[in-house]
Amino acid sequence: MPLARLFNRRLTIGLGLAAMLSLPLAACQGEDGKRDDAPADAGVVNLYTARHYDSDLQVYEAFTEATGIRVRRIEMPASEMIERLRAEGDASPADVIVIADAGAMGRAAEAGLLQPAASDDLVSRVPQNFRDPQNRWFGFTRRARVVAYDSAKVRPEEIDTYEELASPRFRGKLCVRNSDNPYNISLLSALIEHWGPERATEWARGVVANMARPPQGGDTDQIRAVGAGQCEVAITNSYYFLRMAGSENAADREIMQGVRLGFPSLDGRGSHNNVSAAGLAANAPNRANAIRFMEFLTEAQAQGVFAEVTNEFPTAEGAAVPERMRDYAARPVDPLPMSAYGPRQAEAQRIFEAVGWR
Repeated sequence: MPLARLFNRRLTIGLGLAAMLSLPLAACQGEDGKRDDAPADAGVVNLYTARHYDSDLQVYEAFTEATGIRVRRIEMPASEMIERLRAEGDASPADVIVIADAGAMGRAAEAGLLQPAASDDLVSRVPQNFRDPQNRWFGFTRRARVVAYDSAKVRPEEIDTYEELASPRFRGKLCVRNSDNPYNISLLSALIEHWGPERATEWARGVVANMARPPQGGDTDQIRAVGAGQCEVAITNSYYFLRMAGSENAADREIMQGVRLGFPSLDGRGSHNNVSAAGLAANAPNRANAIRFMEFLTEAQAQGVFAEVTNEFPTAEGAAVPERMRDYAARPVDPLPMSAYGPRQAEAQRIFEAVGWR
């Protein structure tokens, strides 16, 4: 049976965020989704996750099918997850935490909320720049933060570097979401690491001057604005573009007819990328199950689901990539270790505030 059909039930009840934060994880009830021929009950893994994609539910179901380990999960924003883990301290039931941003995952690691995961499989599968140098977290999917552009008005060579997005060429012609967005924070963090704060500040100031409208909406809204002629270029994550390009919605297909995806380069070394990452919680009560779950996220089965369903690029060495994504996935990636994003995030936020990027 295709993996995409395995999951047809949600694994947890729909608790409101306030209720989730006031109850221990053990109080959450859910279906374990095991078939009659699944392995014997091998216990649980308690997951705190900031992701909310259907692909993840399919992967959790497949993990239980393969191992007999039940996944008990709570979803919450990354910032609230970090605060909750701090408040729970040694009593935290969390085994694995998942965050869709290397910068936020780095903050969790530096706050002492993670511990190293001893796994040769994780180390061998996940390239060094997509994981923590102390092996406290590992990226299991990646996405490029690149540029959607109007192919009737913009030539590809006009957007082949990030510097060009801040040039007078695009004055009043750029769309982007707000400065609170973690993907923008991590992008600017990488620029600070590459260029230093002064040059990064000038870039951010140039982007603000080029905005066609005040920052608003998500990445999909920026792409739609390009298709509607409201701007010529927009900063977006690659998987939003791929999702719209393959949409069954006629309106989306019409919008995408003239929109293309460009991959600007950082100092000639490749485009800025970010990851969704899994980390081993500092006080994981089910440590062996947690490491097995993290390993499963990087195996071929799970990597294929993330690519097919969510349009994310695999991180595991040798993982298969759907044909429609191969050209994009093969584009050069900035080799800067993503562990550099976290320490620069506070500085990035100060720069955003200083230049008026709201």
